[in-house]
Amino acid sequence: MAHFSTLSMFETDCFDVNDATRRAAVDFVLLDVRSPELFAAGHLPGAVNLPHGRIVERNLSRYPDDTVFVVYCAGPHCNGADKAALRLAHLGRPVKKMIGGVTGWLDEGFELETGTDDGGLEGVPGAGG
Repeated sequence: MAHFSTLSMFETDCFDVNDATRRAAVDFVLLDVRSPELFAAGHLPGAVNLPHGRIVERNLSRYPDDTVFVVYCAGPHCNGADKAALRLAHLGRPVKKMIGGVTGWLDEGFELETGTDDGGLEGVPGAGG
């Protein structure tokens, strides 16, 4: 019971992320933690690209310490979002994992964006752009 009662503190899903972005009620940074190539091929609208291996304090310095990050990767077959969430937690940053990733997003019938707009992280090595 304890496990399931705390899941919503650490996870969200594709429907809730889409709902928040559609209503312009976004109070988080949506972080695509896949490679810049995969990000450019298709990512969630409004996402910022920062591969999980590049999540260090220097690359997060533009965000206030209390910024909530919602991380996602390719899908349930990928553990990149778990690795990203752990790195963010080690840095003391609030984080949730979007379960389902890109696969779940598409399964819900939502659209992807393409291109390399990485939310202003173009100066971060390996972060798109």
